Amino acid sequence: MILHTLDIKRTLMWLLLCLVPALAQAQIGEARHNICIGVSGGMTMNRIGFDPTIKQNWHCGPTFGVVARFTSERYFKAFCALQLELNYAKLGWRENVLNAQSQPLPDTYQRDLHYIQLPVLARLAWGREKRGLMGYVLAGPQVGYCFKEHTKSSAFTLNSEGNPDRPNGMFAQYGMPIQKKFDYGITAGAGMELTTNIGHFLIEGRYYYGLSDIYKNSKKDVFSRSNNGAIVAKVTYLFDVKK
Repeated sequence: MILHTLDIKRTLMWLLLCLVPALAQAQIGEARHNICIGVSGGMTMNRIGFDPTIKQNWHCGPTFGVVARFTSERYFKAFCALQLELNYAKLGWRENVLNAQSQPLPDTYQRDLHYIQLPVLARLAWGREKRGLMGYVLAGPQVGYCFKEHTKSSAFTLNSEGNPDRPNGMFAQYGMPIQKKFDYGITAGAGMELTTNIGHFLIEGRYYYGLSDIYKNSKKDVFSRSNNGAIVAKVTYLFDVKK
């Protein structure tokens, strides 16, 4: 599990490092000074990477926000840009509840975590600059803050000791509000952009990997790991402020 986590971190960091140099060499390419702003919206599918493991289904929730994009140059055939966003996202987890014998139970449990997020993204795009289609990739760091949480659950099936009947006895999370509200990690994705005379229409998919945990993770704590991992699908509309 630890090696798998390190491999994901290395892959995302290499992707980010490959994108950033293109933005840092603006004197080599054809300069651009384009600024676009707009709005975006979509859906997140999140799981918490608990260790010890808690069986989960995808937790689905909305995301929406504002976007500002600054295109600095055309470097060979790639258009290089910096993209800033301020988003709301509902993350969390939804348990696939099993008993101690790993048999399904009718119990339900869901924790909603409401975040404000700030991604700072390097973007590379290829295609038609003025009218037509572009494909693009983007990656960068993201920080967030959980400003509210909410629990939805049914009555629990209890074992002979009067505790929730769960595999390896993991039920401590039910009475634990999150302990680390500040979240940070790396996000990366790809999409398509259609440029028209009334603006830019984008559709994209992303993956966010949290490098922080929602619970304390020392040896004396319940979980050694509890990070967010989200798949995001979204659409965006941008209009030109400066060409």
